Amino acid sequence: MSLRVFLLFLFSVGFCFSQNGEVRNSYSFDASAYYGSIILHNPDISHLISEHPAGLILGYNRKTFGREDWQQWYNYPDLGASYIYQDTKNPVLGKTHGLYAHFNFYFFKRNLQFRIGQGVAYATNPYDRDINFRNNAYGSRLLSTTFMMFNYQKENIFRNLGFIAGLSIIHYSNANVRAPNTSTNTVAFNAGLVYTLERGDSEYIKREKQKITEPIRYNLIFRTGINESDNIGHGQYPFYIFSGYADKRLGRKSSIQLGTDVFFSNFLKELIRFQSIAFPENNIDADTDFKRVGIFVGHELFINRLSIGTQLGYYVYYPFDFEGRLYNRFSLKRYFGKKIFGVVSLKSHGAAAEAVEFGVGVRL
Repeated sequence: MSLRVFLLFLFSVGFCFSQNGEVRNSYSFDASAYYGSIILHNPDISHLISEHPAGLILGYNRKTFGREDWQQWYNYPDLGASYIYQDTKNPVLGKTHGLYAHFNFYFFKRNLQFRIGQGVAYATNPYDRDINFRNNAYGSRLLSTTFMMFNYQKENIFRNLGFIAGLSIIHYSNANVRAPNTSTNTVAFNAGLVYTLERGDSEYIKREKQKITEPIRYNLIFRTGINESDNIGHGQYPFYIFSGYADKRLGRKSSIQLGTDVFFSNFLKELIRFQSIAFPENNIDADTDFKRVGIFVGHELFINRLSIGTQLGYYVYYPFDFEGRLYNRFSLKRYFGKKIFGVVSLKSHGAAAEAVEFGVGVRL
């Protein structure tokens, strides 16, 4: 599943940056070493934090110059791909190899760079109940992974060679596709070199900014996937989510949302049955309804045909207590035309992931 998340994101951003093939582009490559710490976000992983992880970040970037309007809106960002190697310095956690699609956004005369990437990582030593039962962070070999970098970058200090340094945050999780899934977050300092290839066109195109207005639009989405409860060995079960919301465009970049979700999460049905038998003192009825209904507010950030969504929800129908009434969702959406879109979402309760959701929707 994590692989599908990465492939969809890579496919999406590739379309966002597609340009006329006869126009020359500018590219750069960067390599940074990093050294940091795994943050204790959950006391359950305290036994896994023994040393300082170190690794390598490799990046490939393609620059934009405003040939499409949205590139000017975001101060001419880069499209890129990254590889991250991490040695946790802990034999229980092992090592990870990650591939990402990323964006670079620039500030302060393009000297400050913010990079955000989403991808898939391979864990060399995941949980195994017989030979590696202490690794409660990674329940599977394939992990969903997100990283952010806040860099100072100076290109072409000596000919085409420049310098890059900053702070990195790297997250690994399988989003409860399989238990256990305590996950890890690494904060590290990075420094390295950037090499810029000779470019054929370095002029930034500036166009007159045009106002975008739309009436209220109505959206319908169906999402699905598989996940597992936090109890190891309970098995993976499919879930189905039906959502509807209204959105109002605020301008070129964003819109706000108000809507509702109906959740049919079959892992909860098994969890309810288990708790009714294993913990009779909790007085949980085996026939307790596993369905949930939530209402949410959200925001959508448009980057050409790709958009990034964030939602905060509250369960108004909540017969079984699981992780609290508040939930949040982070989404990557790709529009195919003006009405149809595909979406990949991570739904969680605070920092506790519940599921990776794959969906299709229509905007009317």
